[in-house]
Amino acid sequence: MTSATFDFAPLLPAGLPAPAAKWTGLAKYSFIGGNNDADQVPVEGLIDAVNAVLKREGKTLATYGLASGPQGYRPLREFISAKLKRDAGINCTADDILIVSGSLQALDLVNQSLLTRGDTVIIEQETYQGSLNRLTRLGVNVVGIPLDQDGMRMDALASVLADLKRRSVTPKYIYTIPTVQNPTGTILPEVRRAELLRLSQEYGVPVFEDDCYADLIWDGKRPPAIHAMSKTGGVIHIGSFSKSIAPALRVGYIVAPWQMLSRMLALKTDAGSGALEQMVLAEYCAPHFASHVPKLTRGLRAKLDTLMEALNEQFGTAAEFCDPKGGIFLWVKLPDNVDTLKLYQAALAAGVAINPGPEWSTDKAYAGSRLRLCFASPSHEQIREGVAVLADVCRREFGVPARSANVEKRA
Repeated sequence: MTSATFDFAPLLPAGLPAPAAKWTGLAKYSFIGGNNDADQVPVEGLIDAVNAVLKREGKTLATYGLASGPQGYRPLREFISAKLKRDAGINCTADDILIVSGSLQALDLVNQSLLTRGDTVIIEQETYQGSLNRLTRLGVNVVGIPLDQDGMRMDALASVLADLKRRSVTPKYIYTIPTVQNPTGTILPEVRRAELLRLSQEYGVPVFEDDCYADLIWDGKRPPAIHAMSKTGGVIHIGSFSKSIAPALRVGYIVAPWQMLSRMLALKTDAGSGALEQMVLAEYCAPHFASHVPKLTRGLRAKLDTLMEALNEQFGTAAEFCDPKGGIFLWVKLPDNVDTLKLYQAALAAGVAINPGPEWSTDKAYAGSRLRLCFASPSHEQIREGVAVLADVCRREFGVPARSANVEKRA
């Protein structure tokens, strides 16, 4: 006799996200997600850091927060403070920093602190899918600002802010990824950052600066963070070690005035982010971060070159893209008749995973023929083979690229 299976469905409250799919493994050629280069993870250095910090401070694992308090392991916060001052111009102390479980928890804490259903936020038209999905689930009105080769357009932002004011709508924040933008790879120039802050102050709207990719700039030179340029404290800044060290460590941080940090800390109900990860990062990064990142970016730049060469060889002029200034992804435009949502399904069946453009944009029609390719995780050989398979699938489904396109090269 078979016992009946208990049905939980009637007990589930309305408004839950759709159920997650079961994990089936990575595609043979995976160009999705924020995965990094496995060969660039500093495994030996992390092993040394584990041994050293556990021998010295392992007994603090008996105390929530490692006896550093709920904001996170103090040596890590002190490293972040020094790094932000050196690299981004941010003048903050360890007490201005909250350690979180990756930048995704940072997004959640900021949103929980500031947003309620029906609120309005301003974001870049093309932006991080994780941010878009969260805002959709919260029932927030999202206004997208177009980008150009230098990031968010300030003329469009000024027009939107003026229009919202005429309608008596004050956005809760302006969300931007100004340094190696996701997915476009642009870097907002300093003059635009200054104009963004001017508009922020004029309209009384804070800036939410997501700087999670800022370490991965090819030449290592970046404009000062928007947070560093602000004179009023109206900027919340978040960052992460996911792209610079390893995404599976799940360590990020928030820099904000105590007025906001205290609210977010009250909402952070996990009794602290992973302690061992914080200890190891602090131990490894203090002596090695500055030398590790340039090596990482050289490897990523080489993979990007392989990806762009493969796209030129396989798609010719049918694939349009700009050479990004850093990061781990390439934003590609295919001819207008290509629907990348449909291409995603067909390519996945052939073993190639891509991110379709509409999932990364507030303008689904504009992004319909665009896709994001993450080049950090696959090997050079996998990049070349995967792009060749993708081109075959795209030709079969949409007639793109045409057979003659394979011999065309972009100058």
